[in-house]
Amino acid sequence: ATVFLEFWKRRRAVLTYDWDLIDWEDEEEELRPQFEAKYSQVERVNPITGKPEPFQPFPDKLSRLMVSVSGIFFMISLVLTAVFAVVVYRLVAMEQFASFKWYFIKKYWQFATSGTGVCINFMIIMSLNVVYEKVAYLLTDLEHPRTESEWENSFALKMFLFQFVNLNSSIFYIAFFLGRFAGRPGKYNKLFNRWRLEECHPSGCLIDLCLQMGVIMVLKQMWNNFMELGYPLLQNWWSRRKMKRSGQSLENKISLPQWEKDWNLQPMNLHGLMDEYLEMVLQFGFTTIFVAAFPLAPLLALLNNIIEIRLDAYKFVTQWRRPMPARATDIGIWYGILEGIGVLAVITNAFVIAITSDYIPRFVYAYKYGPCTDQGYRQEKCLKGYVNSSLSVFDLSELGMGYSGYCRYRDYRAPPWSSAPYEFTLQFWHVLAARLAFIIVFEHLVFGIKSFIAYLIPDIPKDLCDRMRREKYLVQEMMYEAELEHLQRERKKNGKQYHHEWP
Repeated sequence: ATVFLEFWKRRRAVLTYDWDLIDWEDEEEELRPQFEAKYSQVERVNPITGKPEPFQPFPDKLSRLMVSVSGIFFMISLVLTAVFAVVVYRLVAMEQFASFKWYFIKKYWQFATSGTGVCINFMIIMSLNVVYEKVAYLLTDLEHPRTESEWENSFALKMFLFQFVNLNSSIFYIAFFLGRFAGRPGKYNKLFNRWRLEECHPSGCLIDLCLQMGVIMVLKQMWNNFMELGYPLLQNWWSRRKMKRSGQSLENKISLPQWEKDWNLQPMNLHGLMDEYLEMVLQFGFTTIFVAAFPLAPLLALLNNIIEIRLDAYKFVTQWRRPMPARATDIGIWYGILEGIGVLAVITNAFVIAITSDYIPRFVYAYKYGPCTDQGYRQEKCLKGYVNSSLSVFDLSELGMGYSGYCRYRDYRAPPWSSAPYEFTLQFWHVLAARLAFIIVFEHLVFGIKSFIAYLIPDIPKDLCDRMRREKYLVQEMMYEAELEHLQRERKKNGKQYHHEWP
């Protein structure tokens, strides 16, 4: 992520130079008409232009901002409520699939539960996306931003927060909460005293996490491609159909001038470019935040973007009207969001490796409890007996249902015949300490590498820097020559002595 962003800075510098925007600064933006209409009674002198203009008092701005933040938290809580509803569905479905008559479903009830849960979660995500855009418009207009760029930045930040939480809340639940509070045999934790909390697959929680990410990412990309190309195609087909119904013949349609044919295309959304940015930023999050759990994400993103380039080219040329151009020196608030995702990716992957995967328990066993203790690590032979060590013992007679014997379950708890039955063993605390230590070391190491890479890669390529310095030098020489020529003409005109040297 850091290398990508650093090379994007270099690419941005080249594009800015090629389009002659190096020294271009935004002119003082005009006020939004809504802002002027709302605060026309209160004025103050603009420190830049020196002219009086409408002014938003701080108490009014603060109160509107608090209402907007409250609305954001309410919508985020709505997402979390939807995730909780999906969790309840998974608990109910788990019980039903486990007792299903069809043997295939009964055997793979955990995969059936996860698969149907992911599909339902995706439908909820797409339904909430429609609501989020309207709420983001409403909250941004409620704030009454002063200029259009402030409005766009505020709207972009809200849309990113809504979409990010909506897409990733269920993934965070599976990665860090699924199976953590299920309890143990004989003392399972139950929701509403009815349904047992869901546990991970015996192979670990990474299977569920990988399935969740794969389904959401693939379906989301397919849906986005359809909405970007299929929806305008259907709209244009419907408009052509209405033109035929109105009595316009094919010959007249062919003879229409090009500008009228273009007018019949679909208009680009006023903030259509924001949708393109949002799609790429969310995809960037998928390829970085949980890449340790789903290494296939970057490949899927690459394939999608290869297709997306061609679809966007076809869409902009044949299905949409030509958008209005606007000058810009960078991508605005989106760069800060990408940097934030890069920082979050380091933290998230550290927790995935330490908590969700079995890397740390295997490491602790190999060095502390395995056959290679105090002898050094010797590959697979040092993990001999690891599975047995990771399983605890439960006495079936404690269920009071006539069973006898013992069963095994994944946990680090004392056996029933010990002095403190079913309490956490010393190995559990060793694993927990190793996980916390790994998170701290991993984060500091990767953040250090990030900072070092950012320092090594210059923001401006050396050849571009040389060209800019050369251009600046030539401009200065031209100014000196023009000034010298002007002074020489003035002296000659006034009859003074002519000198070739600089006066």
